[in-house]
Amino acid sequence: MITANNIFKNYDTLQVLKGVSLHIKKGEIVSIVGASGAGKTTLLQILGTLDNATKNKQTTLEINGQNILKMDDTTLSKFRNEHLGFIFQFHQLLPEFTALENVCIPAYIARKEKAPTEIEAKRLLDYLGLTDRINHKPNELSGGEQQRVAVARALINKPAVIFADEPSGNLDSASAENLHELFFKLRDEFGQTFVIVTHNDGLANMADRKFSMVDGNIDTTEASIDWNEMNNLELE
Repeated sequence: MITANNIFKNYDTLQVLKGVSLHIKKGEIVSIVGASGAGKTTLLQILGTLDNATKNKQTTLEINGQNILKMDDTTLSKFRNEHLGFIFQFHQLLPEFTALENVCIPAYIARKEKAPTEIEAKRLLDYLGLTDRINHKPNELSGGEQQRVAVARALINKPAVIFADEPSGNLDSASAENLHELFFKLRDEFGQTFVIVTHNDGLANMADRKFSMVDGNIDTTEASIDWNEMNNLELE
């Protein structure tokens, strides 16, 4: 699903990513952990096409069989909208719109028709236990409810991959646990791949695989263990 090789990121003389390589299979839930400043969010943004890697002849990035680095800006924007979903720590909901309207926005950007889009948005909100909240604006929702609206928004275009950056970092422990369980339920029902940056040990350890970042790269000791496990699964 995602194959990244030699991902570098420099800000002037500061090297944030130092040649990160990883492979994520379809339907996996992977967590990315590490100390603040290790490069987790930067890596997530590059994998999610929200930022560009520093140019390097050795760098490659493929998502769902598509060569991301060869896309122009228009093609990349279309690919991002249709195939990738995003969940952020602070929801990023538009305050002037209702829950239903917020969920529909990515579909409208993709120029999908209003009636079927609203039907799908209502279905997702119902699935997430928000049937009675569809006409409420973000300031009328709890933190957990806002995050579930953000999840529905991420799902509306049926993306292949969902990227989540500290998705439960702004939630109380009960809401965070419910959100974590929801990710696995969504994966099982819809088959999405999840890439999650988190400081939450519980969520990180629930993932199918955990990548630990240290000083701008993947911890090779943990990565090698993960690869051996993956190879064994592929041989079975």
